[in-house]
Amino acid sequence: MTHIFKKSAMLAAICAMALQISAQPGAPQVQSPVVNKDNTVTFNYRNNTAQKVEVDVQFAGRHEMTKDDKGVWTITLGPTVPDIYPYCFIVDGMQVMDPQNAEWFPNEGFKNSLLDMRGDFNLPHALKNVPHGSVEYVTYWSDAARTYCKAIVYVPPTYYNGKGAKYPVMYLISGTTDTEEVYFKVGKMNLILDNLIAAGKAKEMIIVLPYGNPNRIAGEGDTPAMQFDMFGKDFLDNLMPFVEKNYRTINDAANRAIGGFSRGGNQALSIGLNNLDKFSYLCSYSSFTQLRPGQLDDAKSLNAKIKLFWLGVGSDDFLYGNARDFMVELDKHNIKNMKVITSDKHGHTWMNARFFLEESLPRLFQANPYKGANMKVTLPEAKQDQQFTPGVMARLFPKPVVSPEYYKDGSVTFRIKAENAKEVKLDLNQLFGGQKTMTKDADGVWSITIATDRPDIYPYNFIVDGTAICDPNNMDIFPNEGFKGSLVDIRGKEAGIQDIQKVPHGTVAYRFYHSNTLGIDRPMCVYTPEGYQPDGNEKLPVLYLIHGMTDTYETWFKVGKMNNILDNMIAQGLAKRMIVVMPYANPYPEMILQGKAERYDAMDTKRIVDEITKEVVPYIEKNYNVLTDADNRAIAGFSLGGRQTLATGLGNPDMFHYVAAFAPAIFGNEYETNFQNGTYAPIADLKSKLKFMFLGTGTEDFLIQASRGLDKYLTDNGLKHTFFNPGGGHTWMNCRDYLEQTAKELFK
Repeated sequence: MTHIFKKSAMLAAICAMALQISAQPGAPQVQSPVVNKDNTVTFNYRNNTAQKVEVDVQFAGRHEMTKDDKGVWTITLGPTVPDIYPYCFIVDGMQVMDPQNAEWFPNEGFKNSLLDMRGDFNLPHALKNVPHGSVEYVTYWSDAARTYCKAIVYVPPTYYNGKGAKYPVMYLISGTTDTEEVYFKVGKMNLILDNLIAAGKAKEMIIVLPYGNPNRIAGEGDTPAMQFDMFGKDFLDNLMPFVEKNYRTINDAANRAIGGFSRGGNQALSIGLNNLDKFSYLCSYSSFTQLRPGQLDDAKSLNAKIKLFWLGVGSDDFLYGNARDFMVELDKHNIKNMKVITSDKHGHTWMNARFFLEESLPRLFQANPYKGANMKVTLPEAKQDQQFTPGVMARLFPKPVVSPEYYKDGSVTFRIKAENAKEVKLDLNQLFGGQKTMTKDADGVWSITIATDRPDIYPYNFIVDGTAICDPNNMDIFPNEGFKGSLVDIRGKEAGIQDIQKVPHGTVAYRFYHSNTLGIDRPMCVYTPEGYQPDGNEKLPVLYLIHGMTDTYETWFKVGKMNNILDNMIAQGLAKRMIVVMPYANPYPEMILQGKAERYDAMDTKRIVDEITKEVVPYIEKNYNVLTDADNRAIAGFSLGGRQTLATGLGNPDMFHYVAAFAPAIFGNEYETNFQNGTYAPIADLKSKLKFMFLGTGTEDFLIQASRGLDKYLTDNGLKHTFFNPGGGHTWMNCRDYLEQTAKELFK
């Protein structure tokens, strides 16, 4: 008789799987944050070892939380105005992201979570059922930085409609310590513009988000001369030519705008004012601003060249004094400009940055950009404590701690500042099977140096007096619905298949679609190889690639490095050119935000099968230049995504002729039941239709026994397949190997 795990046993096993993936024991067990009907917000945080926990949230400041008898710290704050607010927990003096919140603030230094209060779901940055543009992550070579750099490019909804139109461009730069992602992930520039375009309030345009600090990632051979204004050199000499070569842009000053927030505003105005032959729309958002002597003297020439000079700042912003002085100088020199002053958005915040986008984007590339503007704004007096002094600089931007720091011999030093901690450990379990104690110096910085002959990309975190903390100085975060660790990329002497190499680079686009099955708008990531043309003669096959439990639609991109793997394999002739689609297999976080969530049963594959077959596949085949028969569709997935892959692929052999399960979350002999109850198609159908089936599970993976059972069952029933059984456990290190093995065989 077939032995089947009971549902409770399966749930226990899937929880064990979540624990292996998550570095925070017990996550996820509590919901946080919870937005209440009266616009108050409840924050919850489980930590049995902490002595004191506070929440620090932008709309309310810092407040001490109380702990219940289950070790859950909680507080309710507000009410407040619906918007997006950064927040974090302060755990015994250390800043910690909310381990129950999938959304975080990308930054070089501090790591905050994001409270997304939807209100009536009609905010300017809301994800609405309107045509959405594509947000594309691109890689380009920078001679200035002597390395590959990243940027993000938004193209409007009609860009890929096959008509070949050209578009104006807005270059939009984030602030100090921000990454190129912030105007996307926090500023929501794409959703704001989607909604404005849909309402007929803004022109369609391309938006480019550069990384404002290439010095941080510069290659070897730096000299002081090259360090100075590296961003400006990279922007003008490398990024702009890349954009204009690879996107359909209108390349004249009348169709270029440049702007930015905080330091990015200063960079934007510096580049714009010094290159008025290239830019005629200048925007400053809460910026620190500087002028060269005499730069504003020729008002007639400046007014003739600048079509729109737009400036916004909060009167409660610590940069207001500097911004006000700049505005006064513009007026003193009779330079035409438009000013917007706020007083209700908590100062130097991304609430202001989003509001300024909402206000300024409709004026870009218009025949009369100042139409209807209030040109006589009264400027409030600056407060003494708002001046941008060296003391303010030191407080806001303390001396950075470098972590991880890589050395030529392959060793790596990890550091974290925790002056009052009694013990700090490095948790790098997948490399050395546990934790290592770090040592503290006189400045309160804990450090450890490790060396290995096993180069790879590893997740890690610090354990500070029992509390798991991601590396606050590392930009590379492991996307996860629960605890978000950091990533260390230890390179070997030779570039590996997962590394950026000197080959043609594809693009990873974030796309948004409306799911009729779920009744919500949803994100996905889509990889297209270099040279893909949406209206060209080349139609490509498609691989649908699903993440694991608690992972997100970003994980195959940011941890699995699928874009680098495909770029390198395609360049070497080891894989066919293909499109790779990474859907978000868990709809429940978004459904909770919209008040539509039902209880999440991780074992139930039916909803994700319907979502992929009825929503994701039709969306891709409508919006991409793809082949639409089963011979040119593949599906693969890791862990819970492997379980979903088997249900989707083996359950629909008329749709998918290539199926690959990576350490699938199947238990006991339940695969036999799935063949019997119709979850999977009959073996005879699969034998006649599948062109390739792959099963990969490591010898140390806790799911290995079920995979061995499935391998034997398929063998005994004559279904040809590949069983790849390397060393290693339930890790993304193994996943990258599984993808490489699978990609070699697809679409032959």
